[in-house]
Amino acid sequence: MIMIIEQQKKDLQPLLHRKGIDAYLMYTDSIRSADMYYISGFLAGDAFTYLYKNKDILLVSSMEKERAKKESRITDVRSTSDYGSKELLKIHKDPAEVYSRLLVQLLKEEECSSIAVPEEFPLFFADHLRDEGINITCITSPIRKLREKKTKTEIKAISNTQRACELSASKAIDLIRSSKISGDELTINGRPLTSEYIKAAIHHSLLDSGCEAQGTIVACGPRSCDPHWEGEGVLQAHQQIILDIFPRNMVSRYYSDMSRTVVRGKPDPKIKEMYEAVLAAQQVGFDLIEPGANSSEIHQAVCDSFTDAGFAVGEDEGFIHSTGHSVGIDIHERPGIGPQQDILDIGNVITVEPGLYYHDVGGVRIEDMVVVTDKGCNNLTMLNKNLQL
Repeated sequence: MIMIIEQQKKDLQPLLHRKGIDAYLMYTDSIRSADMYYISGFLAGDAFTYLYKNKDILLVSSMEKERAKKESRITDVRSTSDYGSKELLKIHKDPAEVYSRLLVQLLKEEECSSIAVPEEFPLFFADHLRDEGINITCITSPIRKLREKKTKTEIKAISNTQRACELSASKAIDLIRSSKISGDELTINGRPLTSEYIKAAIHHSLLDSGCEAQGTIVACGPRSCDPHWEGEGVLQAHQQIILDIFPRNMVSRYYSDMSRTVVRGKPDPKIKEMYEAVLAAQQVGFDLIEPGANSSEIHQAVCDSFTDAGFAVGEDEGFIHSTGHSVGIDIHERPGIGPQQDILDIGNVITVEPGLYYHDVGGVRIEDMVVVTDKGCNNLTMLNKNLQL
């Protein structure tokens, strides 16, 4: 993994040279910033600095220096104390003012008169650096591009998270299957079966597998016409239940993503018709994924599949979202399968998640993850797709 990332970073220097820029600078934490974690391999909740100019440099707090030396991918690790942060703080009082001065020292020491920064770089620092004569260019993160093609190690990490995801979904589906139909509601152990109960079971299973999840969807009935409604209250018999689980492994930091739609009881004929159309549209997407494929053409083919089956494609009802997105250290990465002109490549890990949504009956969504291979794609999702329980 380290050697592959080092090879990928060789693409950064020509990019900087083309733009007439000396170096690339990031300042952020690596819990919220997938770019920072990917490039440094160092997990920290407090912001720190990454500088690339023919080599990598990390600037961290003095209390994190030794840990960064042990855990990061970077060999040149420096601390703010090396640049006199404690003395400067006595003079200037304001930590942001002090840190901006540290950045000036670092850049001048490395002979960087012009730097590129990502969109989220703090404006306060940018203004101070410009005042010191350093030219700053804001660019789309080149590291985000490096992250698109997953290594074998990354694909294994995503697959491991997916196994945990499927285990949690299986437990949820088993609970729904074992529930009793009492009038229009589902019950378990004599009590109403709720969305909250199923989500708790999913989250407990994920924790047992070393994963965590937020925003898990267990959405039942007509309100599931909102694709991101997480669901609440008693689950209904004979109505669709959308399960959308996107956990992250707490060690590897890699996500997976999967959706299933199930019905306990007898589904409405329109739900069955929607389900078959979604399943067919998903297969259309699978069949077209290959290296060099244009994502917009795949998305259009999925849209055409729905139109041919008699369903709408639009913004309010029918198929109302993109076909898929990449998965990695972030839950939503590039490339995506949608109107944008992304070109797929070997190593992309992408969801294929068509869905249909109508206000009177709700939604149906099926989502698998695939990895693009030289022969097409390989489905990383193993859980079956049975609608009726």
